[in-house]
Amino acid sequence: VTNYLVPTVVEQTNRGERAFDLYSRLLKENIVFLGTPIDDTVANLVCAQLLHLESENPDRDISLYINSPGGDINSLFAIY
Repeated sequence: VTNYLVPTVVEQTNRGERAFDLYSRLLKENIVFLGTPIDDTVANLVCAQLLHLESENPDRDISLYINSPGGDINSLFAIY
């Protein structure tokens, strides 16, 4: 996976502030964002996130947002 600058989100709670990287914050809300070309590594990461969310709460919907130019067909099928 190529190194990108990942934005940080600050969450205010009654216990103070906590900083999250944006992707962790989205994952906390059952949102998976796919914004790169898809290869085996990216497919593994997305599948792992989907499996984790499914195991945490099988009844909760998972949103998958895709902004990708495509990629390896076998990797795409792994996510599908």
